[in-house]
Amino acid sequence: MAEIIKNVKRTINAWALFDWANSAYALVISTAIFPVYFIKNTPDLIEIGGYTFTNTSLYSFAVAFSYILIALLSPILSGIADYTGRRMFFLKMFTFMGSLACMAMWFFSGEDQLWLGTSAFILATIGFTGGIVFYNSYLPLIVTEDKYEKVSAKGFAAGYLGSVILLLFILSMVLSPDTYGIEDSRMPARIGFVMVGVWWLGFALITFKYLPKDERLFTDKNVFKKGFQEIIKVAKELIHKPNVGKFLMAFFFYSAGVQTIIYLATPYAEKVLNFKDAEMIIIVIVLQLVGIAGAYLFAALSNKVGNKNSIITMVFIWLFICIAAHFCTGKVLFYFIAGGVGMVMGGIQSVSRATYSKMVDEESSDVTSYFSFYDMLNKLAIVAGTMAFGIVDNITSNMRYSVLALAVFFVIALIILYATDFKKAINVKVVGLEL
Repeated sequence: MAEIIKNVKRTINAWALFDWANSAYALVISTAIFPVYFIKNTPDLIEIGGYTFTNTSLYSFAVAFSYILIALLSPILSGIADYTGRRMFFLKMFTFMGSLACMAMWFFSGEDQLWLGTSAFILATIGFTGGIVFYNSYLPLIVTEDKYEKVSAKGFAAGYLGSVILLLFILSMVLSPDTYGIEDSRMPARIGFVMVGVWWLGFALITFKYLPKDERLFTDKNVFKKGFQEIIKVAKELIHKPNVGKFLMAFFFYSAGVQTIIYLATPYAEKVLNFKDAEMIIIVIVLQLVGIAGAYLFAALSNKVGNKNSIITMVFIWLFICIAAHFCTGKVLFYFIAGGVGMVMGGIQSVSRATYSKMVDEESSDVTSYFSFYDMLNKLAIVAGTMAFGIVDNITSNMRYSVLALAVFFVIALIILYATDFKKAINVKVVGLEL
C-alpha cells in the first residue's frame, strides 16, 4: 500500500464516524430494542426439533451461532485482504450486508416470522462483527502509536453518542406511538430496525470516502489459499511472542464475560427484575452516556498507570458487577450496576484495542491478519459466553445463575493478566526477539 500520512484530522474523524454509524446496531439491535422485542413477541418456551428452549436461551444461542460463522470466516477474509490489498472492499461488503439485514427485520412481526427475524438478526450480526476487524485494522495505519488510546476512545465515544441520539428517537416512538399516529404496538420497533440500517449505511459512506483507498494487488494465485497461509503465518509468529499470546488469552476470557453482559443486560432486567419500557430507557441511557466518560477515563488512566493496571482494574469491576447482579433484587441497585457496566464497557474495549495496536507492528504487511486474530478471539469469546449463559439458563430456568457463571471468565482473565508482561509484549517487533 502507498505511504499513508498519519494523524490527519479529517481521516481520524472519518474513522471515528464509522463507530458513530455501526454502533446504532450495537445499541438498538443487540442491546436495547431487539432483545426485548424478541422476548415479548415469542412464547416463553419454544420447541425446535423435539427440543424445548426458553426464548432467552434461544436468543443467546442465535448470538453464539452468528459469531461462530463470522469467527470461521473473518480470519480468511482478513488474510485475503492483506494479500490483495482489499481492506476497504471487505469493510464495505460487511457494512452493506449488515445494514440491509437490519432493514429486513421490518418483516419480523411475531412468532410466525420467527425464522425470518432470527435469520435477519444473524446476518446483521455477521455484517456488524465482520466489518469491525477491517475497521480496527485502520487504527495503526492512520495514527502514530502515542495517539492510539485517544483516537480509539474517540471512536467509542462517537459510537455511544450517535447511537443514543438514534435510540432516543426510536424510544419516543415505542413509548408514545400515538404521537406519531402509530396504532400497532410492534410498529415502532420495526420502524426502528429500518432506521438503524439507513443510519448505519448512510454515515458509513462518509467513512468510505475519506479513509485510505485500497491499493489492489493483482495476482493469479489462489487468494483463498493465500488467506489461510497468512493466518498460519501470524499464528507461527505469535509462538515467538509469548506475552502477546498471554494478552490474547486474557482478552478472550474477559471478553466472553463483557460481551455476553452487553448482549443480555436488557433481557435480564426485563425478565428477572420486571423492568418496564420507561425504566429500560433509563438503563440504556445510563449505559451509553456513562460509557462515553468511561472510554476517556480509562484511556487517561492507562496513560498514567499503564495499560496492564488499567485493564486489571476494569476486570475487577466486571467481576464485582456479575456478583452484584446475581444478588440484586431491587431496581435502584440495578441502576447503579448499569452505571458500573457503562463505566467499564467502553473503557475495556477501547484500552484493549489500543493495547493490541501497540503490540502489532504497524509496518507489517499482515496487519489485518493480526487484527483478525484479535477479532476472531473476541467473536469466539462471545460464542463461549453466550453459550455458557444459554446453557445455564436452559438448565436452571434462572438467569441469575447464568450471570454468576460469567464471573468465572473474569477470574481466569485476572490470573492470566497478572502473569503477562505488557512491556515485553509491546516492545517485540521482530519475530523471536524480545527487547
